[in-house]
Amino acid sequence: MQFIDNDQVRNLGNFELLARQVVEGFIIGLHKSPFHGFSVEFAEHRIYNPGEPTKNIDWKVFARTDKMYTKRYEEETNLRCQIVIDTSSSMFFPEVTTTSEDHVNKIRFSALAAAALMNLLKRQRDAFGLSFYDESVNLHTRPKSSTTHYRLMLTHLQRLIENPTREVKTTTAASLHQIAESVHRRSLVIIFSDMFDDTEKEDELFAALQHLRHAKHEVVLFHTVDKKKEIDFEFENRPYEFIDMESGERVKLQPHQVKEYYVEQVVAYKERLRLKCLQYKIDYVEADINNGFRTVLQQYMVKRNRMG
Repeated sequence: MQFIDNDQVRNLGNFELLARQVVEGFIIGLHKSPFHGFSVEFAEHRIYNPGEPTKNIDWKVFARTDKMYTKRYEEETNLRCQIVIDTSSSMFFPEVTTTSEDHVNKIRFSALAAAALMNLLKRQRDAFGLSFYDESVNLHTRPKSSTTHYRLMLTHLQRLIENPTREVKTTTAASLHQIAESVHRRSLVIIFSDMFDDTEKEDELFAALQHLRHAKHEVVLFHTVDKKKEIDFEFENRPYEFIDMESGERVKLQPHQVKEYYVEQVVAYKERLRLKCLQYKIDYVEADINNGFRTVLQQYMVKRNRMG
């Protein structure tokens, strides 16, 4: 389900409002889905665990629901989450302009998904931080759970989408190693990246993902793609000029000349990435930017509940 449509994403002027709309639409969806068992009273309560002190049980909620919840307090933080976004030039595909048909690209999708996740985390009194990387890590904030921190993180995301980059490459492996060293306490690390890096450095990329797990972090990789164009290579059969957004290299061709080979190579790479994630116990999720944010939020909720 897409809770906000492409036209609303066209103007990302109020990130806080859009993030809240995404989350509230998702919560409404939970009540109507097989996931209705998740607690959605994030801000004030958590389920009572036998053996805990009974002084914090909310008896009014018990009378209403016949379920025991304990009240939660501002200083409680159960989870630390680091949200990592690849900000290299390929993430600004497809190019979004005032006249373009596309209003969502990979960076806008990642930024709004991150804002929605932070909204959920804040409701649950969990701490969250942001990391941006391209050729190096250029933003890394420590996790906090305050409203002031949340608004500052939204400002970082707003600036990110307002300043498209050209010909800025990706150094995912080195950046993930650096982030693994910088996140000192065990955390949930959520990565948004198209994982389009130098294919000759595939082993280095996999080693960096493994480093995050060695550091005892739980990791979710949202492989952020425009599936129709980047995976399935669905283009009209006419001449195109394709431009590498990170190198500026140009090539003219008709899509049908290369489609079969291209799809074969991309699918093979995606499968290698998926299998490595499986091997390292990393949650691999394909996040198609055209399918809305439900997959992202649902995967986070499953992971959050699994972690307790």
